[in-house]
Amino acid sequence: MRQPPGTVARYTTAARINHWITAGTLILLAVSGMALFHPALFFLSALFGGGADDRAIHPWFGVVLLLSFSLLFIRFARHNLWGRDDSHWMGALRRVLANDEEHAPEVGRYNGGQKLIFWLMTLLILVLFITGLVIWDTYFFGYTTIETKRVAQLAHSLAAVAIISVWIVHVYAALWVRGSVRGMTRGTVTAGWSWRHHRKWLRELASAPGEGAKRR
Repeated sequence: MRQPPGTVARYTTAARINHWITAGTLILLAVSGMALFHPALFFLSALFGGGADDRAIHPWFGVVLLLSFSLLFIRFARHNLWGRDDSHWMGALRRVLANDEEHAPEVGRYNGGQKLIFWLMTLLILVLFITGLVIWDTYFFGYTTIETKRVAQLAHSLAAVAIISVWIVHVYAALWVRGSVRGMTRGTVTAGWSWRHHRKWLRELASAPGEGAKRR
């Protein structure tokens, strides 16, 4: 498929499908989990066939999320390694939030904020999965003590609140930086967007012909 003129390739079709499966599963996991979190939210269980069905399917959403995010991790971990530029960018965050990126440090494919979200999501998904196994009584009831399950339940709930908060920040940032969502819907971004928000990455693409075709 021909790339529209004036655009820069950012994500492959496979990467975008992987991303949206992860996003959709996270939403299903959050909604089904909130139904189990507090009686006031139990009405959400009706979306999954009732309390018993919600409780049964919720852990499996977690398994799908782990598998899907693992593929995303393999794709993007190397692009999210922290560097000196990211620390400088975070130090200039006020300028970025004030739409004064012209005077902020240039960044590569991802900025410090995006990298921070990536690693927070990685950590929180691991915590959710491990604690989820401990409290998944259908299969693992006899492997841990009641006290361990109580600690795991608390950690699981706190991690769930944290990951929902991180997800909200991620979505808000994607909408706030106009043109970002296009990358995950069409696979391309405009050259102007790339120059303004990821100038170092654009320079790297320009100096390495064909690199755009290798995007993940």
